[in-house]
Amino acid sequence: MKPRLIALALTAPLLLGACGTAVTPEAKPTVAAQAVAEIKAGDEHNDTDVMFLQMLAYHQKQGLRMTTTAAKRAQDPTLRTLAQAIQATEKDELTMMQSWLTSWGASPEVDEAPSLHADHGGLPGTGEAEIKALSTVKAGSFDSAFLNLFLAHQHQAMEMSKVALTGGKNPETKKFAQRVQQSRQGEIQQMLKLMNS
Repeated sequence: MKPRLIALALTAPLLLGACGTAVTPEAKPTVAAQAVAEIKAGDEHNDTDVMFLQMLAYHQKQGLRMTTTAAKRAQDPTLRTLAQAIQATEKDELTMMQSWLTSWGASPEVDEAPSLHADHGGLPGTGEAEIKALSTVKAGSFDSAFLNLFLAHQHQAMEMSKVALTGGKNPETKKFAQRVQQSRQGEIQQMLKLMNS
C-alpha cells in the first residue's frame, strides 16, 4: 500500500465525518457530523425538495447495506476504513432527511419499485440482485465488485442532487445537495485511487 493512501485512510473518518465536505486534505469541514441530524430545514419547500429527499433517503438505505457488507468483507483495510466513514456520514444524513420530510408532512418512505429513479427522470437505481451479490462474491473478488458497484451508486447520488439544485425551493435542501455533490465526488476520487493501487 502506498504511504499516501495509508495516510488518506487514517484521515478518512475525520474528513468524511464532516457532512458533505469534499474529501481532500485542503477541505475544511462545513458541518460537524454530530450536528447533521439536528439541522432544521424550515417550512418553505416544493415537490422537488420532497422528491429529492425521498429518492436520496431510499438511495442511502441501499448504500448503508453495501457499506455494512464492505466494512465486514473488504480485503483492503483502507477500503474497510472508507466504508465505515461513509456509513457514519450517511446515517446522520438519513436521519436529517427523514426529519425534514416528517416536518413537512411528507412520508420519509418512498415507493421502492425498481423504476423509481427512472420514473423521476434520474438514473436507474442500484439493483437488489447486485446488492445481494456482494454477500456471496468470492472474498478475493469482493473489493473490485464493491468498488465498481459503489462508484456507480455514488455517481447516482450526485445526479440526484442536481434535481434539488435546479428545481428545489428550500435553501437548506439546496445546501445539502451541494454538500452531497462535493462529498460524493471526494469519495469517488478515493475509490478510483483504490482501484488503481
